[in-house]
Amino acid sequence: MYDFSQIIGHASIINHLQNAILSGKVSHAYIFHGEEGMGKKTLATAFAKTLQCIEGNINSCNKCKSCIQTDSGNNPDILWITHEKSSIGVDDIRRQINGDIQVKPYQSPYKIYIIDSADKMTENAQNALLKTIEEPPEYAVIILLASNIHHLLPTILSRCVLLNLKPVNKQLIKEFLMDKCKIPDYKAEISANFSGGNVGKAIKYGSSEEFENRKEDVFHILRYIDDMEIHEIISGIKSISENKSSIDEYIDIMTLWFRDVLMLKATSDPNLLLFKEEYQTIRKQANIRSYDQIENIINSMEEAKIKLRANVNFDITIELMLLNIKENYNV
Repeated sequence: MYDFSQIIGHASIINHLQNAILSGKVSHAYIFHGEEGMGKKTLATAFAKTLQCIEGNINSCNKCKSCIQTDSGNNPDILWITHEKSSIGVDDIRRQINGDIQVKPYQSPYKIYIIDSADKMTENAQNALLKTIEEPPEYAVIILLASNIHHLLPTILSRCVLLNLKPVNKQLIKEFLMDKCKIPDYKAEISANFSGGNVGKAIKYGSSEEFENRKEDVFHILRYIDDMEIHEIISGIKSISENKSSIDEYIDIMTLWFRDVLMLKATSDPNLLLFKEEYQTIRKQANIRSYDQIENIINSMEEAKIKLRANVNFDITIELMLLNIKENYNV
């Protein structure tokens, strides 16, 4: 069940949408923009549900026929656009939106179309949608969910209200994981810090045994990295990151480790550590490294992530990162 009161963060977007409902100035087209897991679907569903609620308030009642239908995925006036291929083609838009939008709502004040992964629309599909956005029926609301607005045509962007989802406060995420997901304090804190303000990621990390295993695999290397030869480190990293799509997570875990090293060196307070159970190893590493060396290590990891996003050779990028780390271990 989704409603505005249950959404973590995104207060400014919720206020914007509720003010639009209150003032009767709901736009015909919105873009909810943010990375996967940021809450685009949750916000879109809560907005659509509130618009269709029989009570007509700025929050859905969660009790009326329309709200119950929305929660079960059966509201006939809230339509999610589907596609079978990797991209959303012009036929998908023509069939599911353009060919349907002149049919008035069955029971609600609005007819709402939600296009998930809207940035996967082909150029022809976007041009077909553009004609509808330019002259929509009074009752139509089209919501585009996009992770990368650079894949959307400027003409589409200019005709939609763009709402950018921002990272959610980590403390709010931690409290949500503990209260709603029943995730223990320590694990919730790590998941919240690791998520980068992305609630979806935090839930995945907090409830995923696979993520916990990845963390332990990385820790095994970090605990003994002082005594390992560079070829052993490279071999260890490659063996745990055969799935290249997960390498960002491994690098993020390593970055948080070295931020703990830096924090302990600066404050000598173990209570400030994220990985408190690794205090002895982290203290040893903090004692034999300078501030510059620790910062060099952290910077080398950020640079590696940037290179990997730019499709620089995977093996070379990882080896250079690890060489940099090893060099900064030798005092």
